[in-house]
Amino acid sequence: MDEVYITSRNRKANVANRHYFKVDIFNVILDMQIQEFGDRFGEISTKLLSNISALSPRDSFSMFDKENLMNLSKMYPIDCTHMERELLEGELDIYYDIIRHDEKFVSLTDLSRLMVETGKHLSYRYVYRLLKLALVLPVATATIERCFSAMKLVKSELQNRMGDGFLNDCLIGAIEKGLLNVKDEVVMKRFQKMEDRRGQLN
Repeated sequence: MDEVYITSRNRKANVANRHYFKVDIFNVILDMQIQEFGDRFGEISTKLLSNISALSPRDSFSMFDKENLMNLSKMYPIDCTHMERELLEGELDIYYDIIRHDEKFVSLTDLSRLMVETGKHLSYRYVYRLLKLALVLPVATATIERCFSAMKLVKSELQNRMGDGFLNDCLIGAIEKGLLNVKDEVVMKRFQKMEDRRGQLN
């Protein structure tokens, strides 16, 4: 790696191999990935992920941050009113002191399951509500993204005049492919029986 870098035209460059691969290749690709990450996740999404990570029980709740969890509750005022936030603030202190010493709680999904099994979801109602919110958000967001991706495929420039009813029917077929186990032969037979046609569908 300390030897002089040789270009594709067999010319010696003024830099070593280490410098070329670290600065010209690795750093450039890293910058591109950071830029793409910044484009994909806006400021609000990044804050949301940061706030959710404060619930993680990994390494004895090392990422626990009461302020981040309170900010998470403020991001969803319909699910957590001002009065409930005050109760949540008191719950968080007790919850952290009691649960961080319990080695059973390792991951976020185990945390919710074990809270129900041990009855702690009743003692820490508002913390449990935050936990449910943190577990539901990624699934709900992915479902919406999947619907919009399907909509882009179904409603293209060639099919931009379809009505809402027909669009809904097409989207259900495109999004829920696993639930619609209809074979092509069945559709063709039904279409053929609707009226007499000149040709036979194969």
